Amino acid sequence: MIGKGSTQTTITENDARQLLAQGFDSTPIDGQRVLIIIPDSTRTAPIPLMFRLINELIGKRVAQLDFLIALGTHQPMSDEEIARLVGVTMMDRAAKYPQVRVFNHAWDRADALETIGTISRAELEKLTNGLLAQDVPIRLNKLVNDYDHIIICGPVFPHEVVGFSGGAKYLFPGIAGAEIINFTHWLAALTSNRKTIGVKETAVRRVIHCAAEFVKKPITCISMVMQGQNLHGLYVGSYTESWSAAADLSAQLNIVWVDKPYKRVLSMPAPMYTELWTAGKAMYKTEPAIADGGEVIIYAPNLKEISITHGTLIEQVGYHVLEYFTKQEKRFKDIPGTIKAHSTHVKGDGTYDATSKIETPRIQVTLATSIPEEVCKRINQGYADYRTINPQEWEGRESEGILVVHHAGEMLYRVKN
Repeated sequence: MIGKGSTQTTITENDARQLLAQGFDSTPIDGQRVLIIIPDSTRTAPIPLMFRLINELIGKRVAQLDFLIALGTHQPMSDEEIARLVGVTMMDRAAKYPQVRVFNHAWDRADALETIGTISRAELEKLTNGLLAQDVPIRLNKLVNDYDHIIICGPVFPHEVVGFSGGAKYLFPGIAGAEIINFTHWLAALTSNRKTIGVKETAVRRVIHCAAEFVKKPITCISMVMQGQNLHGLYVGSYTESWSAAADLSAQLNIVWVDKPYKRVLSMPAPMYTELWTAGKAMYKTEPAIADGGEVIIYAPNLKEISITHGTLIEQVGYHVLEYFTKQEKRFKDIPGTIKAHSTHVKGDGTYDATSKIETPRIQVTLATSIPEEVCKRINQGYADYRTINPQEWEGRESEGILVVHHAGEMLYRVKN
């Protein structure tokens, strides 16, 4: 593995060029067709720099160089959005990189996917320590078949489903089909966000590494570590070694340890989150630092959508604690695991009494967004008129148990001990 990382210094463009060049020098890709898997715009990373350097360093060495956006179940990106993602206008792309194509993943199109194997019930029972077991077919974007070498290129952050993002997560769920996506998300929900996020070794990580073994093409992984907009780490190697080194550095850079939990948190998601489906990270990343009985307010006046892709199902189900689903399994047996997982992740920990039908969340989640009050009530979330909130009045009140988090969604807050 080739890599460099520091909590104090950043990776310069020249550093990145040298590290990538060293990594590619030992990668047998000459004359081959190469597919680069990259994140969409909901992840902070210098993708324009990576796009340019990868083309510069291997564009003339390979027979074909294309990019696939690991959308998971996110919405496809338009040509204009792709241009912003890779930092090259559509016109310049045509002029400078005429042979380079950029594809959107399509998780819900059967003709875009191929089954590459099945993880057995017995194997999954072992991988999850008995928490969840069933046969799970592994479907992957069949574009992978058209290439000789796969390169994963993306950042590593604390993550609510897998512990730390990055590495093989760009395959599963990044370019995968619904079955493995639903299984891994529901597995994470059963573990809970607070016991998963920022934890390096998780059951979900074991599952996706198992699934990745079904991919028979050689895979190289470029793992980046960010703090804000700054690149602090870059590692090139296998999807296990590269990711592992990046996760260790990310744990130092992207986890804020606080002395005691806060009573109220005004969590202001980054503008790149345009729907609650992704802006929920403002909850996930602060929940571990909120006291029992406390409140997180997701303050995002720009937020109008619950989810373009999944909104209808989410409105049907609402947001609930985990026990609401586990104690009513038959009622929700046909609801995809991804939907139930998102629901309980945004609602947080709590209890549900099946006899009295009383649900008791550990904390209150309040939406101060452009989602109407009647919708918030219907989906079982709190509502606040964002126009009545002045974030400046919340600043500097940590001694009162009040915290303001700007650009929320990537930095994880945890209580010491």
